[in-house]
Amino acid sequence: MGILNKVKSPQDLKKLSDDKVEELAAEIRQFLIDKVSVTGGHLGPNLGVVELTIALHRVFDSPRDPIVFDTSHQSYVHKILTGRADQFDTLRQKDGLSGYTDRGESEHDWTESSHASAAISVIDGLSKAFCIKGESRRNAVAVVGDGALTGGMCWEALNNISTDKERNAVIVVNDNGRSYSPTIGGLSENLSRIRTQHGYDELMEHGKKTLKSLGWVGNRTFDALRAVKEGVKSSILPTEMFPELGMKYIGPINGHDLDALDHALSYARDYEGPIIVHVVTEKGHGFAPAVNEPQDQMHSTGAIDPVTGVPKGKSQPGWTAVFSEELIEAAKKRDDIVAITAAMAGPTGLIPFAEQFPNRFFDVGIAEQHAMASASGLALGGLHPVVAIYSTFLNRAFDQLLMDIALLKQPVTIVLDRAGVTGSDGASHNGVWDMALTTIIPGIHVAAPRDGQRLRELFQESLEIKSGPSVVRFPKGNLLEDMDAVATTEDGVDIIFESEQERFADAEAKKVLVISIGAMAARSLGAAQILEDKGMAVTVVDPRWLCPVAPSLIEMADEHDIVVVAEDGMMRAGVGSLFDEAFSAAEVDTPLRRVAFPSIFPKHGSRGEVLEEVGMDADGIAAAVTEWVDDLH
Repeated sequence: MGILNKVKSPQDLKKLSDDKVEELAAEIRQFLIDKVSVTGGHLGPNLGVVELTIALHRVFDSPRDPIVFDTSHQSYVHKILTGRADQFDTLRQKDGLSGYTDRGESEHDWTESSHASAAISVIDGLSKAFCIKGESRRNAVAVVGDGALTGGMCWEALNNISTDKERNAVIVVNDNGRSYSPTIGGLSENLSRIRTQHGYDELMEHGKKTLKSLGWVGNRTFDALRAVKEGVKSSILPTEMFPELGMKYIGPINGHDLDALDHALSYARDYEGPIIVHVVTEKGHGFAPAVNEPQDQMHSTGAIDPVTGVPKGKSQPGWTAVFSEELIEAAKKRDDIVAITAAMAGPTGLIPFAEQFPNRFFDVGIAEQHAMASASGLALGGLHPVVAIYSTFLNRAFDQLLMDIALLKQPVTIVLDRAGVTGSDGASHNGVWDMALTTIIPGIHVAAPRDGQRLRELFQESLEIKSGPSVVRFPKGNLLEDMDAVATTEDGVDIIFESEQERFADAEAKKVLVISIGAMAARSLGAAQILEDKGMAVTVVDPRWLCPVAPSLIEMADEHDIVVVAEDGMMRAGVGSLFDEAFSAAEVDTPLRRVAFPSIFPKHGSRGEVLEEVGMDADGIAAAVTEWVDDLH
């Protein structure tokens, strides 16, 4: 790692000779394999952008020229080149290096949301701001993947950018949807080099004016030449990706050729006006186990062997796998069930469904809004759609869930994976907002299973709901051990812990009702044991269906001295608020307190570490309840 040790900033990078830069690329690639194989992370995408990121930092002047990475899971090389290589042993760990760009880490990081399809909109605003401030020579650069271009917001941004020829917005499309093709590459590289020669635009404009000045002959000649040009473009470009936007376009560029990248990006830097640079890269480039991985070329991985790529440790059954199995079983019995995902078929467990029922599976790309509205249409057409997405991505599809599904009372099941605190995935990947969002929707049903058996039951129940949408949410990671109920009320509330009544016959013992939401069950039970040892009579219940509120829950609240709601969602407007309103409406005046996530953006760390930090582990819950009970005296 001799050269890498000397590069602490983009300025150091600019001083290197071309041959040293080639050596640096090889060092960075090996560095990524060595580090990410230990910590886990987005290995494939970062191996694919080594040369591209080096070229970006050699050509542009970061941070004066903002480089905004869409989703930013491919920003590891950017972090290395901006002085953070020595922190990679802490990647995605508590108080360590984020797996995404992070404004608190470096002045070179302009954003930190890891939601897709937003980068072009961000540089639209940045480039406007630079023009208004008289800084017209500053470039704003977006690095966006071909997958993110399936998101409608990209095209909304391009539509705006293309109308203004005065600002320097550079859109680098990192196209890793296919490997770089040598057959097409020779022609495309030569055409690209011609198009990026200084003076090319002036020459073409002059030629156009000259031809048009020759009357109808010149016009016919110009039209014929333009037709040939468009034919050539169509032969080498994915035209469905790049319609006529009225913007300058160069590419495709070999994303692993530093010289070609330097040439193209230098042209884009000096070009006056918005420009698209189409770069073709290979995901996982340089690491055969990633390139040959059939699912997603090691898009995201846990700890692996740095030579073979084989995962370390034994995998355990996860929540997603249980949902996947249950969906297939339901689809075998009912031919009206269809499944929709937004570019996340693998992570949400829908690949087995797609293999068995290809005509009933729809991957709409990174377009959650469209997924929801399309589900509405499928339901209107007499089917029962199951939309499987990450909890955090529901945020951008709330309007469609509210207005296109719930308002029309359509039977759509929304399955939210990665609900609650997700741990190492970064602030914007946490799913702590879904219960606050969904429980305000009229007529909706929301379920939070506590274990695998309850997930099976609640998902099947959701498929029987005809009056409107239903939501089933569960966390990331391994399943909790199945917890049988001590008793179940007629309306489906499970009592999963109850103190022995004989021990607490004394009227002095305070009766505490803990309402545990979903995967908080184990922590709630741990807290109950501590509280019982302190002399409290504790009952822990799992309502299973959070919304609508079960009448038996209201009755139990009235029979206790204090109610505590433990949920892995936001404190503000969360499930505790929903129960509080229901109890108040029923004139139940039992004090209600909440253990929930505070109004902050969760930082990365393991799920357990993050919950413990905000007092949501068993000890934290017990300590809070003890304080609240003491205040009752």
